[in-house]
Amino acid sequence: MSHRRRPAVRGGRPLLALLLSGFLLVGVCAATGIAWDPLSGTPAQNATAQGAAAPQPTGPGSDPGAGGPTDPQPEQSPAPTKGAAAKGNPEGAVDSGAARPAGALPFDMPQPAALRSGEAGRKLVFAHYFTPYPLSLDNADADRDYYTRNYLDPDGESGKHGRYGGLLRDRPLPVTPKSGDWEYANLQQEVRTARAAGIDGFTLDLLSLSGKNWDRSNLLMAAARSVDPAFKIMLMPDMTSLKTDDPRVLAEALATLADASAAHRLPDGRLVVSPFKAEAKNVAWWTEVIRILKADHGIRTAFVPLFLDFGAHSGDFAPISHGFSEWGSRSYVGQESSTRDVQRAHGMGKIWMQPVSVQDARPNQGIYDEAGNTATLRATWTRAIEDGADWVQLTTWNDYSEGSQFAPSLHNGHAYLDLTSYYLTRFKTGGWPKIVRDTLYLTARTQFAAADPTGDQSLVMSLRKGSAPSRDTVEVLSFLTGPAAVRTTVGTARSSHDAPAGIHSKLLPLKTGTSEAHVVRDGKATAEVDLPYRVDHTVDVQDLQYYAATSGREP
Repeated sequence: MSHRRRPAVRGGRPLLALLLSGFLLVGVCAATGIAWDPLSGTPAQNATAQGAAAPQPTGPGSDPGAGGPTDPQPEQSPAPTKGAAAKGNPEGAVDSGAARPAGALPFDMPQPAALRSGEAGRKLVFAHYFTPYPLSLDNADADRDYYTRNYLDPDGESGKHGRYGGLLRDRPLPVTPKSGDWEYANLQQEVRTARAAGIDGFTLDLLSLSGKNWDRSNLLMAAARSVDPAFKIMLMPDMTSLKTDDPRVLAEALATLADASAAHRLPDGRLVVSPFKAEAKNVAWWTEVIRILKADHGIRTAFVPLFLDFGAHSGDFAPISHGFSEWGSRSYVGQESSTRDVQRAHGMGKIWMQPVSVQDARPNQGIYDEAGNTATLRATWTRAIEDGADWVQLTTWNDYSEGSQFAPSLHNGHAYLDLTSYYLTRFKTGGWPKIVRDTLYLTARTQFAAADPTGDQSLVMSLRKGSAPSRDTVEVLSFLTGPAAVRTTVGTARSSHDAPAGIHSKLLPLKTGTSEAHVVRDGKATAEVDLPYRVDHTVDVQDLQYYAATSGREP
């Protein structure tokens, strides 16, 4: 059962009025310099005046009153203007949006066509897209952009996040500012990154039916089509945020987005609708949404509700559902329950969309799960593979407020996404990819789990019930073509262990300082990785996310 929570967003008014009010509100914000609160889609009253304004999307068909993007332009990549470096990132790491470099993975990634045809094409993998956290909020250099000044800084947004040490602990891997329609170009880049990893599409978290998050949802539909017509967007109305009680309002919004060719449909033409926390409305309410979509818009629906309590509600929803999903646990223990859930869904003749996750740490809610380095990622993928899930949802692509991101980030680089490509290939093809190059993944926190922050933070995170116990470990996850020695340095402690061919996880005690590892075979180093983030006993702000690095990419 998930503990996910979303801030409230306005709803319940007729769709046209919602769209018009959103358009006017954005214009007022842009004109007055009021900063936009991406979590709620409304102006942030306590935000700094020089914060991210809410520029209207200028991409094709992005008029918020026009009913969604139409006729997008061909894909283009505006030339970057100047470099960017983020605070805490002295190397100035930047996501250039280029294709995955040769040798980044321990295996040779199949071509997209091979993963989208035959049996592989029926096993779909989506990543949960959260609109408040795109690659950039203001197209500024990363050392002074909105993420750096207002979300990572405990004093950001006039101190409104000071109680928990700042809103976020990580951010998207910085991108260089772009000329032209930078929001559209950045969304195109995210689609390209996901596609290169083997992901079939995004599940789009619909937080609101007006305002910035709605605008960005429409723009994402256009960006997906322009990059790859086969990349699909599954509509996921978020029932913790959409407060409308009128099924017609939601049906009209879904129909608007369904006009885009990127909207995910089954081969028989049915539009897939997968509401988050579907149990927030009863079966009769959802039946009416489905009826209106068919009667008023000619849209047949494949309903795939995502529950926070699957066991309590699946029986009631079965008659109107094509399949089921749940949000899932974010710790590596207790994953066996998913076997029961898959079997139950299949026993009802329904498909199952399995959640796969990395970790979960929420400063603003004062709670976290013990992910066990990469143990949660590997355990959730294993369950999806061994239990016979039909679809997978990566939870999440970019929800940095949950610390659950797979997307390339400042503190994780591409490590978690690259790992996912390996398991995704097995999930889709039915066979484990052959390891053709030695590759290391190094993960650790930058502080000990029991560290007491010395700054002004008053709300600290504690373990969620049901989580594995907290641990202080460095993990060396090796993918080797043959047996070899792996030599490690953690702080001042040096050691070596023998690792077999294939995948092997080695845990080492966390120590102050930085960590590194390299593979030695026949006296020669074949792969090496550094985790440059320093571990300290004394910290200003609590940060219980695991940081990650891979030998497959330049730091």
